[in-house]
Amino acid sequence: MENIQNLPIDIQTSKLLDWLLDRRHCDLKWQSAVKVIREKINAAIQDMPENEEIKQLLSGSYIHYFHCLRIVEILKGTEASSKNIFGRYSSQRMKDWQEIVSLYETDNIYLAEVASLLSRNVSYEGPALRKQLAKAQQLQQELSRREVECQSSAADLRERYYAACKQYGITGDNVPRELQALVKDLPTVLDGVGSDAAKLEEHIQLYSAFTNFVCDWSEAVLPMLTFAQKKGNATFYEWRTGKVPSVVERLAVEDAPADTITEDTIDWGDFGKGAETVDVSAGVTMEDGVDWGISLEPSSEDASANGIDWGDGGAPPIEIEVVDAGTDCPEGVARGEDALSLLENSQSRSLFIDELTELEVFLMQRVSEMGEEGDVVSMSQFQLAPSVIQGQTRQHVRDLLSQVQDLLGRLTNLRMQHLFMIQASPRYAVTVRMGFLQRKKTSPSGIIDVLSVFLCLRYVERVSEILRQKLKQADILVLKGATMAERRQEALEEQSRLEPRVDLLAGCTRELQKLIEADISKRYHSRPVNLMGVSI
Repeated sequence: MENIQNLPIDIQTSKLLDWLLDRRHCDLKWQSAVKVIREKINAAIQDMPENEEIKQLLSGSYIHYFHCLRIVEILKGTEASSKNIFGRYSSQRMKDWQEIVSLYETDNIYLAEVASLLSRNVSYEGPALRKQLAKAQQLQQELSRREVECQSSAADLRERYYAACKQYGITGDNVPRELQALVKDLPTVLDGVGSDAAKLEEHIQLYSAFTNFVCDWSEAVLPMLTFAQKKGNATFYEWRTGKVPSVVERLAVEDAPADTITEDTIDWGDFGKGAETVDVSAGVTMEDGVDWGISLEPSSEDASANGIDWGDGGAPPIEIEVVDAGTDCPEGVARGEDALSLLENSQSRSLFIDELTELEVFLMQRVSEMGEEGDVVSMSQFQLAPSVIQGQTRQHVRDLLSQVQDLLGRLTNLRMQHLFMIQASPRYAVTVRMGFLQRKKTSPSGIIDVLSVFLCLRYVERVSEILRQKLKQADILVLKGATMAERRQEALEEQSRLEPRVDLLAGCTRELQKLIEADISKRYHSRPVNLMGVSI
């Protein structure tokens, strides 16, 4: 008997209520009885004395049988004056709570309720709170990671922005103005390239001698480089005609504010933005006051001309003269494209770069061939070559190649490509303002030219917008990072709110565990009782 008395009773918490019902400690209909008790508790708590411990018992926790016992103990002190000579209390408060305790003890209803409450805390309430807490902690980690990513990406975009600005040679404070300001230094850079082209004399002589010796090439090679080597960055007029111009008329590039380079800043002349009007009686289409001479209904005399009014009926005819470039200028005057230097003019610059590339490829091939010292055939082949070919060493040809590649790189790097495009934009814009509709002689395709020029004019805006987009994206990422920080703070506050609830639930659950174990132990002659699986 002593051994049996010391054996513990182990009960799985999830099976506790079934264990109590199976052993007839509680009635199967305990839930309906609990509903009646809960109604009486809700009515009784409406009239309670001012007591701090009672407030704590009634605040935020489920009131069960053991709470009711403690409330009765407290009321014995607060309601002592209502106790009569028979040991009974005349206070309605005391009567209500004593009745609630009595109802709880009937058929051990309280034991079934606290067992159900313990099982619910362990199986549902605790895991739900832990899940919310883990979710808040995981959300903090995720938001913290995303915040760092946003900050890193924003910094990367800003670095890329300033790296792109560095490629253009600007600081990035005011991109349009700085891009336009770069064009002012472009002629100086191009003149420097033209001056360095004078050092290409030996390169050209070597290439010319080699082609004459190997291919019996009698024509001149590299004409543009030869001209630039002698004349430097001269005007296109001098290259085209072979004569030095007496007068060079260059268009002055206007320094328009960067934020006003739009379609409205172009002087379209008489082509305003007015609405198109049709003079039906006259049979002529009028657009912004311009008579295009197009008849809506062709007359009998003009039927064969598809209704085009050629000016025979009153108004003087419009004279259209098609002229070639440069031929509308007096002799010795360089104007328009002719007034540009060789490296400013796109046509001659392309030829200059092509010949530089040709010279570069030749020197690279020569360096490769000269590296084959054991090639007897090659050595015998150049025995009759001119001295300018035989006297070259591989290192010297490598130096010549380096000079050519330097010139080529200075003209074809990304910064120079953009500068050429930027230079073209204001120059063409001035051409539109000064020369399009104000010239007496123009080509029939002038309107199409204006549209093409306008697309070129917007190049600076496009480049500026591309650069600004990087900063905009960086700012958006910074705002997104700030949003991540706010959400992370909210998750931290949620964690701070859940942690006390988890601790409170854990404390209440451990207390219920001890009370239930003690109550069951009394029913089995104080045998030790262990509720298994109680964890929050």
